[in-house]
Amino acid sequence: MLSRDNLHEYQERSIKFIHDTPKCALWLSMGLGKTTTTLTAVCDLLDGLAVDRVLVVAPLRVAKSVWAQEASKWEHLKHLRFSVVVGNERQRIAALHSTADVYVINRENVSWLVEIYKRKWPFDCVVLDESSSFKSASSQRFKALKKVSDLIERMIQLTGTPSSNGLLDVWAQIALLDNGQRLGKNMTAYKRRFFESDYMGYKFTPIKGAQQLIEGLISDLVVSMRAEDYLTLPERIDLQIEVELSKSAAEQYRELENEFLLQIDDEQVTALTAATLAGKLLQFSNGTLYTNEHRNFVEIHSEKLDALEELVDVNDEPILVAYNFKSDLVRLKERFPFAVALDKDEKTIERWNNGEIRMLLAHPASASMGLNLQRGGSVIVWFGLNWSLELYQQFNARLHRQGQEKPVRIIHLVAKGCIDEKVLQAIHNKAKTQDDLLNALRT
Repeated sequence: MLSRDNLHEYQERSIKFIHDTPKCALWLSMGLGKTTTTLTAVCDLLDGLAVDRVLVVAPLRVAKSVWAQEASKWEHLKHLRFSVVVGNERQRIAALHSTADVYVINRENVSWLVEIYKRKWPFDCVVLDESSSFKSASSQRFKALKKVSDLIERMIQLTGTPSSNGLLDVWAQIALLDNGQRLGKNMTAYKRRFFESDYMGYKFTPIKGAQQLIEGLISDLVVSMRAEDYLTLPERIDLQIEVELSKSAAEQYRELENEFLLQIDDEQVTALTAATLAGKLLQFSNGTLYTNEHRNFVEIHSEKLDALEELVDVNDEPILVAYNFKSDLVRLKERFPFAVALDKDEKTIERWNNGEIRMLLAHPASASMGLNLQRGGSVIVWFGLNWSLELYQQFNARLHRQGQEKPVRIIHLVAKGCIDEKVLQAIHNKAKTQDDLLNALRT
């Protein structure tokens, strides 16, 4: 069993930062041990009677198992008692009434929890695991937690992706720490001070010097560390494989793109908004289109399936495949009968890590956090891309992390001349903005 002596020096620095900064954010790259660091700090605060009741808010899969499992690995943390507040309402209430040091709830139930306790809020220390899920000031979970933020004496925010969509993501997270003192009392004030908008008021661009000013204002609340500064990570090799649509498929794609509708046999596919059209074009790039609200689909082309099959034929290593739509999953399972879809069964993860699964199919939203898959393979194939930098980085980190013994290949199947190219470029642009922020706040 590990002891406190096994903690890295950078973890001890983060623990001291938590001790010294009652409301703070740790913007740490994946793999730097955020959970152990935070639990150690929390344990110190509990032992010193600085806090009484601790609440951890996390993604569902992480809430169910990760926090308690991590504590059980360490000698100085194994005594901590956990109560996992998930399930139906009766189960959640029972978990809240049980005796524990740390209560763990999934983020979807934050509003429910605030409504239960109202101004009798009992948790004086709150940990937000993946605080980026509170980045929207209009979300119910943010509004609920903001109502009781003055009753929370200590808050610890954890994320490796604080600004996956740009600097607009920062305000809500920091406002939970300082009640809007540094960046503005509300989102409107934040935008007015640091951004300029287009004439429609939809797109906001940071004004000159805004990023540096924001960084300076929040630097006392945030510690940022990058994994490459402290850990020896495996080599990462990014590859892009272009797939070219047939002439007829390319013509159909352009028709849908330009006209917002497409006639396929007896079915008419219509996109009513630009956002809907973007989703339709992404699906088309993967090879299908939904034809109605019941998610029935027609196959347009098989170019990406063919490209993936070629990769399988020349590669004898296990492959982790990221898909975007349910129609992708159906077709992948049909083309590759040996493939296994990632589910909630821990045995699937165990089989993958034991090398028993040749192809694991996973949606980035369900496999982006809390999973250690690095022992099962070193090849990721993005069959279908999405716009989220957070999901993109978190998913890649399932394999590209400490403990991986091989170079990691991240292969993107990109439909030539289609929206795939724009999505990949958008992800790279978002990554640069976030990297600039994290680098500026790096300890």
